[in-house]
Amino acid sequence: MVRQLAALLSAGVIMIAAGQVASAADADVIATIGKDKVTEAELKAAEAELGPQFQSMPEERRRFAVLSALIDIKALAAEAAKAKLGDDPAVAAQLQFDRDRTLHNAYFAKNGVANVSEDELKARYEKEIAAMAPRKEVHARHILLKTKEEAEAVVKELEGGADFETVAKEKSTGPSGPDGGDLGFFGQGQMVPAFEKAAFALKPGEYTKEPVETQFGWHVIEVEETRDAPAPEFDQVKDQLRQLVLREKYMAMVGKARQELGVDYVDPKMKAQVDAIEKEIEGGEPAAGGTGSAN
Repeated sequence: MVRQLAALLSAGVIMIAAGQVASAADADVIATIGKDKVTEAELKAAEAELGPQFQSMPEERRRFAVLSALIDIKALAAEAAKAKLGDDPAVAAQLQFDRDRTLHNAYFAKNGVANVSEDELKARYEKEIAAMAPRKEVHARHILLKTKEEAEAVVKELEGGADFETVAKEKSTGPSGPDGGDLGFFGQGQMVPAFEKAAFALKPGEYTKEPVETQFGWHVIEVEETRDAPAPEFDQVKDQLRQLVLREKYMAMVGKARQELGVDYVDPKMKAQVDAIEKEIEGGEPAAGGTGSAN
């Protein structure tokens, strides 16, 4: 399940921490610069953005460093306002983007991040477990040798009735040798291909009659038992589940907002590109609401 969840998450999870949006409830004034006030809420917002720059400082100095940087920002912002730089199209666009992004984060923090309950995650866990296809695992031992001739000699010993575990302790050059070559249980994709192919072809109690070559040397492999891989515990995948649920909530919120507002790609080149992408995704059928007017 861990691998299945990781594959889902690799599509790109939206990660927005609730703590990134400072509470406006605390309006205590910490400092002033000219007629402008610096409040506790502003300092918290600045700490979320600037704090990592001062991580090496002691905590009491770090808070002052962030406040000092915030005052510097406000000082030059005041000069920029006097110079009417906010009227510059590029600056105005950046200001609009910063405002939109802050509101975007605040909305999702309140309506998405804060609304993921333990019960919801457990329900999703049960759903994912039920949908999992069984995955086979094998419990194997191996004897690793430097040459094919040595490995073939070991096969002859085993054919003569020698105990696999005992021979592994005596002759295996691998790190598992002292443990009788025991590798424990492993699933597909955890061993090098040649070793894995040979191991999964064996039944419990069987060993390879022909040595298997890998970059580590020559192996004689014995399978002790097989099983269906146990499902991971809830706590092992809880964080992955949370991100999966958050991504779905985010996509649902964005989809609903886009549908209600309507999206119109005014630029002809952009519209043509969007149409082409949607046809590719939908197998020739444009996605609803994305061909120019999303109403």
